[in-house]
Amino acid sequence: MSAWLDVVGIGEDGVEGLSSNALNVLKDAEIIIGGERHHKLSDDFKAQRLSWPSPFDSLVEEIISFKGKKIVILVTGDPLWFSVGARLSRAFKSGDITFHPQLSAFQLASVRMGWSLADIETLTAHGRPIEQLVSFFQPGQKMIVLTSGSETPKEIAMLLNERGFENSEMTVFANMGGNKEQRFDSLASEWNYNVPDFNTLAINCICNPNAKINSSSPGLDDSNFIHDGNITKKEVRAITVSKLMPMRGALLWDIGLGCGSVSIEWMRSSYDCKAIGIEPKKERREMAKKNAYILGAPKLEILSGSAPEGLENLLNPDAIFIGGGFTRQTFDICWGRLKPFGRIVVNAVTLETEVELLKLKEKYGGELVRLNIQKIEEIGSRTAWRPHMPVTQWSKIKNAR
Repeated sequence: MSAWLDVVGIGEDGVEGLSSNALNVLKDAEIIIGGERHHKLSDDFKAQRLSWPSPFDSLVEEIISFKGKKIVILVTGDPLWFSVGARLSRAFKSGDITFHPQLSAFQLASVRMGWSLADIETLTAHGRPIEQLVSFFQPGQKMIVLTSGSETPKEIAMLLNERGFENSEMTVFANMGGNKEQRFDSLASEWNYNVPDFNTLAINCICNPNAKINSSSPGLDDSNFIHDGNITKKEVRAITVSKLMPMRGALLWDIGLGCGSVSIEWMRSSYDCKAIGIEPKKERREMAKKNAYILGAPKLEILSGSAPEGLENLLNPDAIFIGGGFTRQTFDICWGRLKPFGRIVVNAVTLETEVELLKLKEKYGGELVRLNIQKIEEIGSRTAWRPHMPVTQWSKIKNAR
């Protein structure tokens, strides 16, 4: 069956910048769906005009109701780069849709900055918490960010200032490609512009000598987290996250979330990682939420409850960490819900749980290790090794031999 839905990317130059194929589908369209700005840029074409529905997810049902007619959806730039095209691709078969891409805001901004797209981060703050950008604040890092509106650059400047990156160079491009294009340049510490709503932000990250630098690799210092003393220590956490094997888009269940240190490191380790943390204590849930925002993982989902009851309605995970409240019943449910080739890690500090991990090793195989961490501490005028409580860790990749 041939494609019956066309998705056309359009820029600030309007129909003049469209390919001949895109122009033809617009000329033949019976229904054109888009935002107010898209309709203004293409008002030469006679067709029934519809705006984005609310809620946005109802768009799919609306499109299906028009099947049999010539439908065109107008979007900004590249339909498949942080745009509605990805949502449509999940809802329809690939043979149903024809995409007609236009230059994206990332491409337009990178050309104006003289930056290679292959060497920078391309991110979006549109409809997402800006705190997610924090994990990308690194010395010398360049990034281009799609914004949510005129206030976003100011909000990002404040984030940069708070984290010791006040010398970062910020450039906002507004209405790129159109006859009203504007450019605004400033250091983060001096940002004081009122910019148009439709804008894209380029950042060259420059930190001061006292800035706190946090790598996306697991092993953040414990001092980065608000906690009550019950925290998976950084050395153990680094090993734990490495065995959970973060992958793009993967979902982690963190059972016994605590202050959220493992989930946050998981989400920082690979782009678009997701995590659901289950924690019965309100104080720790509040700490985890604060830590997630401070450390660039604001989309951490935090649930009140305990395992196994709190697991029932969750999506099946790609990885599971059990750092507290281990029971055999909880493990059995987790193992049954874990996806094929999923990873599970259980940390234990008590002899009772260690005995259970020995049983898991005997039945399922996997790897059983004991982690002993010692650190130098001052004792009077001298120094000595201070051991941490040893951690027994069992890990296993499901279906792996």
